Amino acid sequence: MTLVKLSLAAPLHLEEELVEQFLERPEWASGFTLLKAEGYSRHHETLSAQELVRGRTQRMMVQIVLEADNAQALLAHLKHRFPKRDVAWWLEPVIQFGRFA
Repeated sequence: MTLVKLSLAAPLHLEEELVEQFLERPEWASGFTLLKAEGYSRHHETLSAQELVRGRTQRMMVQIVLEADNAQALLAHLKHRFPKRDVAWWLEPVIQFGRFA
C-alpha cells in the first residue's frame, strides 16, 4: 500500500462544499485536517481590493493521508466538481503513518 498526502488550498467560501465531498466518500478520505491559511498568487482576478492591498488572501487548506489510487480517484472527482483556477493541490509521498494508541 502506497500512501500519499494530498494538500488542497482553496478560497474560504469553498470550505463547506469541499468538506461535504470528503464526508460523502469515506472510501477515499476516511479522515482529513482543515487549516486556515493565507496565500499569494500572481493571478489577481478574484482578489478583493483589501486583498490586493495586503498582497495575500484568506485560504483554507485540507490535508489528507490516503492510498495513492484513492488520491487519484478523489482528485479526478474534485477536478470535475470544482473546475476553478483558485483551487490548488499537490501530492507528497508519506514514508510512515500511524497513531500513538
